[in-house]
Amino acid sequence: MITTIPRPEYPRPQWVRPDWINLNGDWQFEIDHGNSGKERGFQEASHELAGTITVPFCPESKLSGVEHKDFMAAVWYKRELVVPGHWLNGGGRILLHFGAVDYEAEVWVNGVSVGKHRGGYSSFSFDITTAVTAESNAVTVYAKDDLRSGRQPRGKQCGGYYSSGCDYTRTTGIWQTVWLEHVPDVYMASMKLVPDPDNACAHIELQLGGSGIESGTTLTVKALYEGIDAGSAVMKVTGSSAKLMLPLSEVHLWEPGKPELYDLELSLARDGQIFDAVQSYFGLRSVKLDGMAFRINGKSVFQRLVLDQGFYPDGVYTAPSDEDLRNDIEISMGLGFNGARLHEKMFEPRFLYWADKLGYLVWGEHANWGLDITTTEGLAGFLPEWLEGIERDFNHPALIGWCPFNETWDKDGAKQNNEVLRIVYDVTKRVDPTRPVIDTSGNFHVVTDIFDVHDYDQNPETFKARYEPMKNGGEVFNTFPKRQSYEGQPYFVSEYGGIWWNPEQKDEKSWGYGDRPTSEEAFLARYAGLTDALLDHPMMFGFCYTQLYDVEQEVNGLYTYDRRAKFDPELIRRINSRKAAIED
Repeated sequence: MITTIPRPEYPRPQWVRPDWINLNGDWQFEIDHGNSGKERGFQEASHELAGTITVPFCPESKLSGVEHKDFMAAVWYKRELVVPGHWLNGGGRILLHFGAVDYEAEVWVNGVSVGKHRGGYSSFSFDITTAVTAESNAVTVYAKDDLRSGRQPRGKQCGGYYSSGCDYTRTTGIWQTVWLEHVPDVYMASMKLVPDPDNACAHIELQLGGSGIESGTTLTVKALYEGIDAGSAVMKVTGSSAKLMLPLSEVHLWEPGKPELYDLELSLARDGQIFDAVQSYFGLRSVKLDGMAFRINGKSVFQRLVLDQGFYPDGVYTAPSDEDLRNDIEISMGLGFNGARLHEKMFEPRFLYWADKLGYLVWGEHANWGLDITTTEGLAGFLPEWLEGIERDFNHPALIGWCPFNETWDKDGAKQNNEVLRIVYDVTKRVDPTRPVIDTSGNFHVVTDIFDVHDYDQNPETFKARYEPMKNGGEVFNTFPKRQSYEGQPYFVSEYGGIWWNPEQKDEKSWGYGDRPTSEEAFLARYAGLTDALLDHPMMFGFCYTQLYDVEQEVNGLYTYDRRAKFDPELIRRINSRKAAIED
């Protein structure tokens, strides 16, 4: 059947229930330049908005049908929906989910406010059970966005009218799927799963939502591998959380390029009758720092990473289709990369799902650019949303490290407040002790499990020479020795290259790092020289090349912005795929 709903796929692949309704598609829409809509009664159920938009695409994008590129103080959305009768008559709760809304959101159902959320990248939901009726229901969404305030993370959204440098088209309002879900009065709300391949098990912590846990409630968790039972566990549930160990009869490791996955079935029952069931999956893998090596399942794996910024010509922050998310990973792997830095953006769960399915390593980041962290007040605009992102993405086996900040430059002469980075690092480690944390990629490190630098030297000889002393215990290259100290951590160059190459793009704003190569052959020689210097270095556990594809005026991608290869991918793959000195 052909569907007209954009992005129709289930938005949360690791936590699937059958009773859900995709609310993407046509919504009423209006820009509120004066942020006066509340005073004018836009939230009232009877109020009609002036225009239309296609959700989940932001109003700046072509796919939204709006394409308004100027700053918008606030935007409003409205649509009517009818809740299925069995959802209302059979009991249970009705949840309204938002993948992401940039930046401060409030939602009304039939004129009644059902909740607020702050943060443009993390997912959230509201219980709207008491606000809906059996008749048509008006859902109204308000989003305020002021990315120039210094109080919110904006990532690579441009703070000026025109895109420039490495800042691009902005995103305002809804930019991920909106959907309804029906759950029981007591339901499984979320899960944290820690794989333990050494002991052939997984450790699970379950959080319950709703109220009224009755005696006799049991939780059953079952793992399956290729459809065959691979382990199960049952326990009584007496409170709002439950912890158990799931033993596995078969051990199949999730590895880069070899993504063995288990299906997971969870159910709550009372008196032998199941009243809530969720489908999930997990990968059995471990990550560990060992000297200078980064080990996955005990093996030293050289991380051949590429910078992925998560932008699309027609959708801006939102991929036009689920296939586009998968395609970005496949073109990266076709170039010989085994992973990516998901750069200055919390990527949507569907991207992480494909990374899990394809065996693609990823580092989770937040969109810290634009947020003033020169005082501890910056924590208020960062930490709550960062923790929501960690909770949402914790169970993805492809995610092998956290990097909350990137290049924390000084602001108007004021230095970063080091306590902000220290606190975020400490909290991240407490919430997730299973993964390494880089406090801030590139600069300025305060406390970090890994010391990384950004180096855009375009000369392979001088690039290689600055890292040579490290091989024999000599001086370690530090880009900002007056601001950060190397303390023996594992080390890698997490941004390099960025070679300026796109003969087709004549825009005078186009740019890349360094001088342009004079020919394709010169590009490939430079690429090989820079990359070989890192592959052959016994103290490097990985690299990250800038970048996978061009983004607007930044034309240093290996693919164009519309995802056309600039070079024969096999030529790049051969350079990237050679065995690294640190690999087993």
